[in-house]
Amino acid sequence: MLKNYLISLLLFVTLTGCYGNIPVPFSQKNISYRGRVEFLKGQCARIYWPGTSVTINFKGTGIKAVLKNGKEDAYFYSIVDGNEQGAKKIKADTIKSAIELASGLNNSRHTVQLFKLSNNTSTTNFYGFELADGSTVLNADPLPKRKIEFYGNSITAGHGVDVQPGQDDSGSPEYFNNYLTYAARTARHFHAQYSCIARSGIGVLVSWFPIIMPEMYDRLNPADPASKWNFSKYTPDVVVINLFQNDAWLTTNYQYEQFKARFGTTPPDEPTIIRAYQNFVKSIRTNYPNASIICVLGSMDATKKGSPWPGYIEKAVKGLNDPKLYTHFFAYKDTPGHPKAAEQKVMADDLINFIDKNINW
Repeated sequence: MLKNYLISLLLFVTLTGCYGNIPVPFSQKNISYRGRVEFLKGQCARIYWPGTSVTINFKGTGIKAVLKNGKEDAYFYSIVDGNEQGAKKIKADTIKSAIELASGLNNSRHTVQLFKLSNNTSTTNFYGFELADGSTVLNADPLPKRKIEFYGNSITAGHGVDVQPGQDDSGSPEYFNNYLTYAARTARHFHAQYSCIARSGIGVLVSWFPIIMPEMYDRLNPADPASKWNFSKYTPDVVVINLFQNDAWLTTNYQYEQFKARFGTTPPDEPTIIRAYQNFVKSIRTNYPNASIICVLGSMDATKKGSPWPGYIEKAVKGLNDPKLYTHFFAYKDTPGHPKAAEQKVMADDLINFIDKNINW
């Protein structure tokens, strides 16, 4: 009996991670959040969107995060003291449990960031941190003054970034890595707050599933039409829109169910495509009247030679006659699958150069 009790106690300590640790609830004032996060009073912070992050400063030797995941797997980076090369990939469990983010640290000041890598189709409850005995929570760093926000599809979400040769690029959660996307890299380069509203497979007129970006962009919970985001909580200086890759595939895919649902038997003509893009941009402009908005496309085959889709964007932007609206197109990468880490870096360097030359923020 004693043996069974000790085994049960050890299992409890392993799963909860609370034995001998100092709990820091999700609502602690010195925990810093970036991205759209839903706060359930007295319960948890709920994380949906790729690129959402939670950061804490503390003095101590170790830290865990108490998480519970939904049905779809979700992966995060644990980044200690800004050491990107040493980032630890963790997977949240469907059982509420404490997952080690770092241990064996020097008993000094540390910063730990929990950064969501996965698509917005996964949901994770964050209940707080647990610090090693003797630790102390320190004041949060001031948030960067610059703010940037991205609206995009698989390229922006980070679909397939971690895929290696011979591995499946169909969208397995473990191969998403938003941290290494052009979007997150650009935000870090400019030391800007980062918000990423992206889902793999989404389009402006049609997607690989029933919802399109104009129907999802204003949500807090991307799966709930009634869950609306309060745009006054985050006002970016720069907005980057990278959409139309999926539209390029699906607006002529006559047999696909979403084509039939959106268009019947007749594909959208050029004026319809341009108008749909303009309407979405106008929605963004309504919420952010002073932001610089960059309409980009690429680096997959929507920007290959002969593609009409960059031209649609150019015509849409010209027709809006907005002095703070820009276009920029990433070169076609001409390789299989989604952009990998190195290709995402090329895109980031390109976008950074464009922003440096054109936008004063």
